[in-house]
Amino acid sequence: MINFFNINKSFYKLLVLSIMFTSCKNENSYQHEHHHGHSHVLEGLHHWEIPSKDPDRIILTFNGDPATSRAVTWRTDTTITKAVAQIAEASVNSKFAENAKTIVANNEVFDLGLYKDNASLKVHYHSVNFEDLSPDKLYAYRVGDGEEHWSEWIQFKTAKAEYAPTTFVYFGDAQNDVLSHWSRVIRMAYQTAPDASFVVHAGDLINRSHKDQEWAEWYKAGGFIHSQWTAIPAVGNHEFYPLEKEGGRQLAIQWRPQFTLPVENSLPEKLHETVYTVDYQDIRIITLNSNTSLEEQTPYLEKQLKASKAKWNIITCHHSVFSPAKGRDFEFARKNWKPLLDKYNVDLVLNGHDHTYARGHVPMTTTSSQSDDEITTVYVTSVSGPKQYEVDKDQMKAYEADGYTPDVTAEQTQFYQVITVENNTLTYVAYTAVGEEYDRAVIVKDFETGKKQLK
Repeated sequence: MINFFNINKSFYKLLVLSIMFTSCKNENSYQHEHHHGHSHVLEGLHHWEIPSKDPDRIILTFNGDPATSRAVTWRTDTTITKAVAQIAEASVNSKFAENAKTIVANNEVFDLGLYKDNASLKVHYHSVNFEDLSPDKLYAYRVGDGEEHWSEWIQFKTAKAEYAPTTFVYFGDAQNDVLSHWSRVIRMAYQTAPDASFVVHAGDLINRSHKDQEWAEWYKAGGFIHSQWTAIPAVGNHEFYPLEKEGGRQLAIQWRPQFTLPVENSLPEKLHETVYTVDYQDIRIITLNSNTSLEEQTPYLEKQLKASKAKWNIITCHHSVFSPAKGRDFEFARKNWKPLLDKYNVDLVLNGHDHTYARGHVPMTTTSSQSDDEITTVYVTSVSGPKQYEVDKDQMKAYEADGYTPDVTAEQTQFYQVITVENNTLTYVAYTAVGEEYDRAVIVKDFETGKKQLK
């Protein structure tokens, strides 16, 4: 006997599955086509490169007083024309969300297709400046469209208005194979210093400045770390590349849309958001653009050093003032910037570019003598990515004519650095990619006299 009930039941299941499959297929097809009208535009892209209604590439930067403000920038597809950020003081349970303040974002249309090797599509970048925050408070924030498409809640802490111990992380060039090989370095750094107040990227974040796949790799490699650690990025030479074969080198077309950084109006527009100063409690960090318009930055550098009330002054730029790699020579900085660093007793200079590791110092020089016990400035060149060069020891020794003493070098090693400032002591530690300590230096400073010792 034929069991019609079982036949009908099986038919019904097949019918339901067919409807579900068709619905999903249509929905995916709609979403695919809705991305700028032509599905072929997205061919060859990884899913984590493709923009959607959901926020991605979320990053925190400084743009204002770190005790009372932060900036956040993120990306969506072009269907999100109105975006918002919400922020509230974090609490032990989820009720903080009930008190969240909503801020409407600035929206910027960005055309990836300006560079021929990118997919020919447009995206939206959104940015918000969180202002009027309270010092020394843990905040939770999220970004989205204000309705259905939100990021997770992410936490950061504002700086204290007065002095407090500070820890931050510094990376030399990531540049190559960022997703496969730099990812472990930034994640190991996060394991070592999860409560770091900020992170310095000393240029060459990627290899080909305008290539969006590489920026996608940089964001994926860092993941939520980018949205939790506040970034201080400097531009490297690989952040400059021609858009056209016959054109001149241009700053990465993604740089200004994706980072909301301070604008120094006293400088030419071409230097905006590449040269800026951040005062974090008793530390002043001056970021320079060592690629272009060097003469125009020199008065700015002196002005920022002369006006500094910080107890610790740190400079970062991409090109190494004392290049440890063969064939590299940033003579302009040694001739024009180093005298200012000496004059204003700068404590630390953080560089990249040379794909090796070198730490050295300039001893304190008086009219009668030079003392290795007392120092002026510590200079560091480092690399966090897999591209490696050799150290030119003869070149390093030649820098002694400029008053430089090399201390520690390394080759064929990926590094990250954790720097802690507490009272009159700056502790610098370089770690390898596997989390092992390689180098340590301690600067002890007398704030009344400005004299420093290196231990």
